[in-house]
Order: sequence, then structure tokens, then C-alpha cells
Amino acid sequence: MERDTPAKPLVLVVEDEAPLVTMLRYNLEKEGYRVCEAMDGEEAMTILAERSPDLVLLDWMLPIMSGIEVCRQIRRKPKTRDLPVIMVTARGEEADKIRGLNIGADDYLTKPFSLPELLARVRALLRRARPAQSKGVLTFADIVMDLTAHRVTRQDRSIHLGPTEFRLLQFFLQNPGSVFSREELLNAVWGRDIYVEPRTVDVHIRRLRKALNTTDGEADLIRTVRAAGYALDNKEPIVN
Repeated sequence: MERDTPAKPLVLVVEDEAPLVTMLRYNLEKEGYRVCEAMDGEEAMTILAERSPDLVLLDWMLPIMSGIEVCRQIRRKPKTRDLPVIMVTARGEEADKIRGLNIGADDYLTKPFSLPELLARVRALLRRARPAQSKGVLTFADIVMDLTAHRVTRQDRSIHLGPTEFRLLQFFLQNPGSVFSREELLNAVWGRDIYVEPRTVDVHIRRLRKALNTTDGEADLIRTVRAAGYALDNKEPIVN
């Protein structure tokens, strides 16, 4: 009996520069990905409603609807809130990067970019976004992570996490009580094959905290240790 071949990952490229779209399509397909395209933000949202891409390469400066607004809407909709997003833009200021990550992007690449670096980031993000193959349940205090169902709950309340926050929480749950520096978290969660700025960790920690701590009176289990890093434990925080 022949086995079904898993579908190749589908990448949605949202970019209004036609030559860049052509280049990205060629190289992504050469790497084995399927590609669909949108030339503006509204077209991107239409495609996202009709199809289920595995990752979005999203330009910041788009006609009709900006990439920032597209990313914001992606994170608002249940169907796409966990969809990996790489923001690709000419805006290279640190404040712009932080804004893009705060809106919900999982990664940020500044034009002009290295094609091998972009492909490495696509591979790394798709790898992180796929549910863990090993079955099991991780727990700490009142947090439960079901690796089989790719689901997180706290006090039986569903917690919606993006792929990076899921991997970050999974790593903490596998190593409760241990303090990890930003560099250690980058290597463990983002991987050693791509460069990500250490401050990116702070952005995703904030997003993880916001997702976990939605009810008044719940303890913040992500502890910040000054000049050291972060840990998952239920001790009194050293830094709020």
C-alpha cells in the first residue's frame, strides 16, 4: 500500500515589488516549498481566509492595508493566530523591529537581506511551529501543556500562544526552576543556525506573560532574574 506523501509547506509571500516576489518564489520553490502570493494587504487577508499557509513572509509597507495591520488581524483571528509570520521590511530601526514583534511577528528581517539567511529563518520557524512529535503532557503549577494536541491550559482555561511562545513555554516547562540567559534561550528556542537579537527574547517573554496572566490574582510564573535571565518557577519574583 502506498503511503500518502505529506504536503510541502505552503508559504504566503505578501510583497508589492514584483521582481522581489519572482525571486522569492523561485528560491522558495527551489527549496521545496509551495508558494502563493499577495500584492497588498487586503489580498493577503482574502488568501488567508481561503487557504491555510504554513508561514507568511510579510512586507511592512503595503498598499491598501499595511503589513502591521495584516499581522494584527492574523493574530486576532482564531484560524490564523498561531500562524508563523516573518516581517520583511526596509525599516531597520530598532524601534520598528520592536513594534513589529510586539504586534505579533515571530521574526524580523531588514531589506536588503541575504537570501540564505531568509531561507534559514524560514526553515527554523517552520521547524519550531510544527507540533512536537513526542507525545506527552508537561505541567507546572496550574499550567498544562499537551504536546500531542498542541494545547496549553491554565486552570482549565485555554491559552492561545503563537509558535514561538509555545516553544518558549515548552522549554521552560522542561526545565522548571532553572535560570536561562537570553543567549541560552535563543540557542534553545530559536536555534543556533540563525542570528536573532537578544532583545527579541524580551519581546516574546512579554507576550508569553500576557497570554498566561489574563486573570486577576494569577501568579506570574515567569521570573525575571536581574543580570541573569529568566526562569519558570513560583517563587517571589526578583524583578516584577
